[in-house]
Amino acid sequence: MTAPIRFPRFFVTSPAPCPYLPDRQERKVFTELKGAHADQLNEALGRIGFRRSQTVAYRPSCLDCQACVSVRVVAEEFKPSSTQKRDIKRNSDLVVTECRPWATDEQFELLTKYLGARHPDGGMSAMDELDYADMVEHTPVTSNLVEYREPTPDGSPGKLVGACLTDRQGDGLSMIYSFYDPDPDPDHAGRAGLGNFIILDHIQRAASDGLPFVYLGYWVDGSPRMAYKVRYRPLETLTRDGWQRMDKDRQSRLIAQAIAPRSKDEVAISGTRGKDGRPITPSKE
Repeated sequence: MTAPIRFPRFFVTSPAPCPYLPDRQERKVFTELKGAHADQLNEALGRIGFRRSQTVAYRPSCLDCQACVSVRVVAEEFKPSSTQKRDIKRNSDLVVTECRPWATDEQFELLTKYLGARHPDGGMSAMDELDYADMVEHTPVTSNLVEYREPTPDGSPGKLVGACLTDRQGDGLSMIYSFYDPDPDPDHAGRAGLGNFIILDHIQRAASDGLPFVYLGYWVDGSPRMAYKVRYRPLETLTRDGWQRMDKDRQSRLIAQAIAPRSKDEVAISGTRGKDGRPITPSKE
């Protein structure tokens, strides 16, 4: 006799200011990931647009907005653009290592530097060492921390310049959070596009492992800070009719908008924050 499978209990957060679009409220639905079947539950929820944060899976559940769209790259069909090829070439010498999800002082120092330069007003800017350790280590699913280091002549571990917390699912890699050195060493002045390279590396890793997708989280239509996610072709979006490939012409228009120069007013409206990292924790509401 087998034990019955329990359907997860879902909760809804109270409305709060949206971190991506001005004058809007966000709300999330979430459930806990725990027990022997946490991996399977996380995968099933990931296919319908949920994301993981520590021991919680969540997705937007806003009352009057559907701007957040789950997106994933089709890894085996991916063709890098000329800009992406340059990013690969610039950073191809980096030493990439998959590590267990264990937080280190070196990673936290890099994260602090990244947040201070790129997202000083973001939800993660007040994180301390314990907060970071919770983000990395509190995982009930198959996860790793991918490190990107400068090469050294003797093969010893070089300077850490990038990292990404990644979940491995049956149908792909889910990039939970990435960060990198916003001010590379002067000896590596050509070291540009680190953020893009981390995504490109995950696409290559997924394809090499026979995994069809790389999940990038939410693309927010109308948010310049999330526009970079449309630059990877082919891209699939989650619709009411399931996952569908984004129309090539539409994606070309979105890419053109994403790389167009932004005015000072647009920068002021969108702010400097990027990947919002406010923790989502279970409540009793």
